[in-house]
Parts: sequence; structure tokens; C-alpha cells
Amino acid sequence: MTPQARVAAIDCGTNSIRLLVASRGADGSLIDHDRRLELVRLGEGVDATGRFSPAALERTFAACDQYAAVIRELGAGRIRFVATSAARDVSNRDEFTAGVRARLGVDPEVIPGAEEAALSFAGAMAGVEVTDEPAMVIDCGGGSTELVLGRQGPGGPVIEAADSLNVGSVRLRERFLHDDPPTAGQIRAARELVRQMLDGSAVDVSRAATVIGVAGALTSLSAIHQGLKIYDREKVHASRLTTDEIHRVAEVLLASTVDQAEAMGPLQRRRAEVICAGGLIVEEIAARMGADEIIISESDILDGIAAGMLDD
Repeated sequence: MTPQARVAAIDCGTNSIRLLVASRGADGSLIDHDRRLELVRLGEGVDATGRFSPAALERTFAACDQYAAVIRELGAGRIRFVATSAARDVSNRDEFTAGVRARLGVDPEVIPGAEEAALSFAGAMAGVEVTDEPAMVIDCGGGSTELVLGRQGPGGPVIEAADSLNVGSVRLRERFLHDDPPTAGQIRAARELVRQMLDGSAVDVSRAATVIGVAGALTSLSAIHQGLKIYDREKVHASRLTTDEIHRVAEVLLASTVDQAEAMGPLQRRRAEVICAGGLIVEEIAARMGADEIIISESDILDGIAAGMLDD
């Protein structure tokens, strides 16, 4: 592709659907022409029913209609629609595929966890300067959590170990954290599941010299810690959370109602509903890290998808 060509990357997860329209600058860097997010909760109820609900599909298709208009207006010549955790687990995926195709002209690619991990790693490594390796990227989504350990090689990122844990903020909230706020027993059960998954993970998080966190749970924890009332991408990007700070924020969220969590920072309602679960997952990972902080990156899987299309 020429440096002026524009592509549209769409990342459809369990809680959010996001769009990035980008091109390459003369220096090879990624130029954002539009970046936006809608919290559609596509994975609502999937853990229990194994199906996308009609309401969740309606919300997601409405976002696709919006994105189609943006893509046309900005003249993106190529679209890649990537679907992750929730779409792997449903029996009515054909209905989802047909709705996306009708609105955007492409089929959603339901990618495996390993590819999701690789794209997240590439996007995060492009957005944050890493001086100590190996680096680990944490992508805590609504349905799954990706852990990727690797290094920056001469031809791009080199992954040493990767894992996709079948637990994310929506899945954990729906399965265990039923009360508002959750009870001590519910929190213990949720912690036990996360710890079991980390015990069996192919990624040894204690090996990481640098840890980078991407996606909504981690960016939200940073925004809350900073006391932001209006989300500021520049203040969140490259911010740092120590393990102690992560512990404090997570414990406050687990003791708070959804209303209280929503009032803490620039959180949309559907994010506030599950942020306590995301905080718990990140807290458990942080407790095992060799590094003493997480660097937050706004550059993530979307950037990895766009860069891959522009490099083809």
C-alpha cells in the first residue's frame, strides 16, 4: 500500500467494539484519522447461554452502522473486522456474521487467542518504549485475558510465550460477582478461578522485566487512579501503575457499588458494571509480576491490526 492509503481496523470484543481508521506517515509511523469505541456488551449472557442475545446483536449492529458511515466518509479502502472471545463461544455465530457483512461488506474474523495475543503484543510494543526485556503485555478484555511475553527483534516483535486465559471482566462478573458490591465469598471464588488459570498458564509473569497493560480494564484503572473526570488519552498513555496502586484501586472497586464506580472516573455505565472484575484480574496478575509496575498503553490490538494491513 502507498503511505497515503487508509485502512479501517475493527476490534469486536465481549464488552466493546472499537474502530481505528489509519494510514502510514512518511516516517513509517501510524497516523490516526479516527479512533472510537462503543460499549455494546456483545457477550452479555454468553457465558450462561452460549448464544448472542437479540438485544446484544442489535446494539452491536447499530455500532457497525455508525462505523460504516465513518469509514465511507474517511475513504478507507480496506476493512478488517476482528472478533475475539465472545464470538468463539456461541452457537448463533452465523447471525452475527450475516449482520456484520450486511453493514460493512466484510465477514468478521473470529481469531484464536494466540493471534489475538500476537496482535496485542505488536500494537503495544509499537506504542511504548521498552528498555528492559523480556516485556509482557497484558490485555484484559471482557471475555478473555491475553498474556504475551517477548522481545523486540530486528524484524519486529518476537514472542517467547503467549496464553489466552478464558476469563475477562464480563465473564468473571457474570459468573461470580453477582451482588452490588460483591460479597467476600463471591470475591474469594473469583480469585480462586483467576489463580487457577494463572497457575496453569504458559506465561510465567514473574519473568517480565517490563510489563505493558492495554485495553479497557487497564486504561480505566489508570484513569481512576489519576482522578480523571474526563477521559484524556494522552494522560492515560504511558502512565504507570505500581503493584501497590493496583491493589489499592482494585480493593476500592470491589467494595464499591456500580454507581460509586461510575462516579470515580470517566467510565461509561457498561464499563463501570464490570470494572471491579477487571481490577481483580489485574490485581492477581500484578501480585505475581517480577516488575513492580505496569506501563499503560493506548496502542493495542487495533494498532496491530491496522499496521498489519498497511504492511501487506
